[in-house]
Amino acid sequence: MPSAQSQSTSSDGSARYETHEHDVIIIGAGGAGLRAAIEASALGLDVGLICKSLLGKAHTVMAEGGVAAALGNVEPKDNWKVHFRDTMKGGRYLNQWRMAQLHAMEAPDRVNELEEWGALFDRTADGRILQRNFGGHKYPRLAHVGDRTGLEMIRTLQQHGIHTGMKVYMECTVTRLLTTPGSGGGSGAPGASGQEEGDAVAGAFGYWRESGRFVLFRAKAVVLATGGIGRAFQINSNSWECTGDGQALAYLAGAELMDMEFMQFHPTGMVWPPSVRGTLITEGVRGEGGTLRNKDQKRIMFDYIHPLYANETAPTEEEADRWLALSTSGKMDKNVRRTPDLLPRDIVARAIHAEVKAGRGSPHGGVFLDIATRRTAADIKRKLPAMYHQFKELGDVDITKEPMEVGPTAHYTMGGIRVDPETQQTRVRGLFAAGECAAGMHGANRLGGNSLSDLLVFGRIAGLHAGRHAKERSGLPSLDLGQIEDAAREALAPFERSSGPNPFALHEELKDAMQTYVGIIRTEEDLSEGLRRLEALRERAGTIRIDGNRHYNAGWHETIDMRNLLIVSEAMARAAVLRKESRGAHARDDFPDTDKEHFAKVNIVSRKHGDTMEVREVPLPPIPGEIKQVLEEE
Repeated sequence: MPSAQSQSTSSDGSARYETHEHDVIIIGAGGAGLRAAIEASALGLDVGLICKSLLGKAHTVMAEGGVAAALGNVEPKDNWKVHFRDTMKGGRYLNQWRMAQLHAMEAPDRVNELEEWGALFDRTADGRILQRNFGGHKYPRLAHVGDRTGLEMIRTLQQHGIHTGMKVYMECTVTRLLTTPGSGGGSGAPGASGQEEGDAVAGAFGYWRESGRFVLFRAKAVVLATGGIGRAFQINSNSWECTGDGQALAYLAGAELMDMEFMQFHPTGMVWPPSVRGTLITEGVRGEGGTLRNKDQKRIMFDYIHPLYANETAPTEEEADRWLALSTSGKMDKNVRRTPDLLPRDIVARAIHAEVKAGRGSPHGGVFLDIATRRTAADIKRKLPAMYHQFKELGDVDITKEPMEVGPTAHYTMGGIRVDPETQQTRVRGLFAAGECAAGMHGANRLGGNSLSDLLVFGRIAGLHAGRHAKERSGLPSLDLGQIEDAAREALAPFERSSGPNPFALHEELKDAMQTYVGIIRTEEDLSEGLRRLEALRERAGTIRIDGNRHYNAGWHETIDMRNLLIVSEAMARAAVLRKESRGAHARDDFPDTDKEHFAKVNIVSRKHGDTMEVREVPLPPIPGEIKQVLEEE
């Protein structure tokens, strides 16, 4: 087993760079990365964990409402089959069914495991983990810690993980994955996921953000867990790290991206003041009884009940309020249906967009979210403490007395790196992906709370199979010196130019183009214009000049981020052009209907082909008869 070391004397040329060697390296230290690192370490392997930021600062801490798992603590009728059906229905049946099944079956074990490791969940009166309602979930299913669930998860995983012996590298940006064709890869033969297998991963190349010095990581297996791509949009709920790093690294190394057209716009982001526009407001507000109203104080969601949910949604305020009263008191009546305020996020986001477009919005371009008239001030402060302080401190709004102004904000990408559902391995041998940067679990739309359980379930699976892959290899893969030198030249090129555009200005142009032309409602004309602008930005990004030296150079960091954001933005726009229908989070004004034939049966995949991006359709995997039966049960 290799051990971490510095200043390698390897004869392959890596001696000129600081080098660290591990059995498995994990890139990304959010929930998925930490869970993968814990699992690989449990196999007795030497594991390195690389963070772009500081340990404990990952975007997972911003997840608020809860983690979805069919524990059945509030509603005993809940089980994995109901959760599986809800997830497939929410994803408009474009999910990889096996991932949705594994997720629903394993989520309760992962939540109970967190509790054993010290997570302090809210409790029922008899001491079990409390669960709350969320959009698209049939029963109260989200285990939560007030509205700070992600923070508690990261605290727990971090405290458990650091005792496993993993080595943590903080403030390190990985710019390229290193691959080798000499480890049995590159055959073009179909792998377990149906993808053709490509090269094998050999490690990663990057630099320390503080000093600018280059660093090499050699490993038998690599897990990508870098999160989402929300910083491609002007209005978003994502932290600064969410720049599509893992997706771009995998794409450049030969892996495929899938379902990139599906960008979730969370319906409730802050719209005022401008400095915090897009900041997330948890769905837990609606789960605790909050209602969406337009400027005339009309509850809007009764006008936007999707046919797919009509049979299970209350058509009147009286029935919706009765359901809420029963549900929050732990009682259920099968004759009383759910409030439409808890329809899935894609439906609610488009409803708000339609109200604003029709001139019925709030003063600052959103609608109102009212919890003040629905729950007592004490309830609000106890159940939603972060929301109370967020509005008080950032917007000078007391949500116990007045409504919030809310509007859609780019939040989560269902698309990402194409992986094998059983192992999370990509078509690059030894390269795995988990969490938001991986695709397949959520189909066309993610249900709230399924992201936290996703990263626990598939973080464990990715860590397990990356570890097994490493154990099967006797030594570290060899490195290609030419590949390393190319990576170094690419990273340093912006310093060598005498003139060129500012990376921060280009990022603003990118966000504006994506918000305007690849946003919540799309048309062929807009998407084509968006692609033209992305192509122009790509050419200009290749001429960026950076001033100063390599020591904590923010312009350098931004330049690397821009390369990654342009790759994922292009993949999103190209896939959105190809999918000529509206489904889940992908809404086409020129194709408003959901296609029940052709597009119901395909995923869209992006792949690097020379210097261009190839986009094509691939058939959904067939669903076995016994799983079809589960989907058809009620």
